[in-house]
Amino acid sequence: MHAVLYQYDVYPKVFLGDTQQTITIQPYGGRESFVAGKTYCLRIYKVNQSNPRVYPERGGRSEVSVVPDADGCLRFTAYFEGEGEHFINVHDDPAEKPRCVLSVYSLAEDMKGRIPLRGDLHMHTCRSDGREAPEIVAANYRGHGYDFTVISDHKRYYPSLEAKAIFDEISDLNIVPGEEVHLPLNDVHYVNFGGTFSVNALVTPSRNQEKNGDDLAWRSLNGNAPAPMTEEEFIAMIEERAKKVPREHRSERLSFAVMEWIHEQVRAADGLGIFPHPYWLCQMMQLPEDYTEFIYEKAPFDAFEVLGGENIYSHNGFQTGFYYEMKAKGIDHPIVGSTDSHGSTEHNRNALICSTIVFAHENTREALISAIKEKYSVAVDTISKEYRLVGDFRWIKYGSFLMEHYFPLHDLACEAEGYYMNRYLAGDPRAEVVLRSMKGQIPEMQKKYFNL
Repeated sequence: MHAVLYQYDVYPKVFLGDTQQTITIQPYGGRESFVAGKTYCLRIYKVNQSNPRVYPERGGRSEVSVVPDADGCLRFTAYFEGEGEHFINVHDDPAEKPRCVLSVYSLAEDMKGRIPLRGDLHMHTCRSDGREAPEIVAANYRGHGYDFTVISDHKRYYPSLEAKAIFDEISDLNIVPGEEVHLPLNDVHYVNFGGTFSVNALVTPSRNQEKNGDDLAWRSLNGNAPAPMTEEEFIAMIEERAKKVPREHRSERLSFAVMEWIHEQVRAADGLGIFPHPYWLCQMMQLPEDYTEFIYEKAPFDAFEVLGGENIYSHNGFQTGFYYEMKAKGIDHPIVGSTDSHGSTEHNRNALICSTIVFAHENTREALISAIKEKYSVAVDTISKEYRLVGDFRWIKYGSFLMEHYFPLHDLACEAEGYYMNRYLAGDPRAEVVLRSMKGQIPEMQKKYFNL
């Protein structure tokens, strides 16, 4: 975390551009405190207008003189031009170097009401091939700083409902229901994020039946789902649909027909269909490369998992290159970054390799899905400390600001909550009291820092 974040708070950090904004700079005491009655010089520069000594004709600059308020804070009002990052240089003496440089960000009008929410759209628990129970995975990822997460176990929807039932009342973590869909005749993995019913459970026998058979309470979010069909009925239906798929090889015609059917069901369930990790390497690529391109062009999905699953360049690097190449050809799909996690602690080297920042109107299943479909998301690669972002350049710039100036503070608050979520699971009688007192802390932080 930047040293200045330990010394000063500045808020709001993010607001709409081409407006007058009142900004507060709060010192954290000690030597950082401002002297009562002293006049401070604040110089404000829009970062993309470059060095004022070299390019003096450029705009995006202003200067104000401020005296501390009674509470020790500096408050000033200034005009912030357009979209982008702005530096606030705080000078004790206008002729000297600044005592600190703070950063704020202005956004275009289409971002009105949209807050940044970080999370994961693809992960596993011990209900399939992961290491920990669903509720422990949720607690650990809250501790890692996630606003939302999904439990998307292979062939099973019910584990996500198990985790939701435990934490929905005592935490602001949004646990989104989901599953990784695997159906006969199709080797292409598929994630149902946020669908209100299980797609795996629409074909019987299914692994989801481990939890009380075909009980709607464990294969749907709201007690509504289509009646399941037998595997024989499903295969017959797919074989008929596959006749219309323009691929040379029968295996690909069948596979694609299944993907199209899955996508139809995910959409009927108001979910987000995700096409994950086509460049996953298990000696060979998971999919033939030209088949991947065919799927991408025909788009039986809503979002592409551009980052996820592995920490080797020939996985995420190739998916990123593929995404930008297809974008250059005019094929531009919404994107997400997900860990495909099978372990939620540092003992799984892939536990935190990537995530997604979604710019949504609220932290709900519906708002997240809507924002991603509208391309208000950016994928975050954190394989190393030198993170990178994948997506539209606009979101790369804003996402970088958030990674530097907002999420470090946000994550400190989440870390404490994740600890007490685990203590709650362990039966600590104090944990529920602490968690209920923490509930609302992240929404309050969002209101403080985002004036949108």
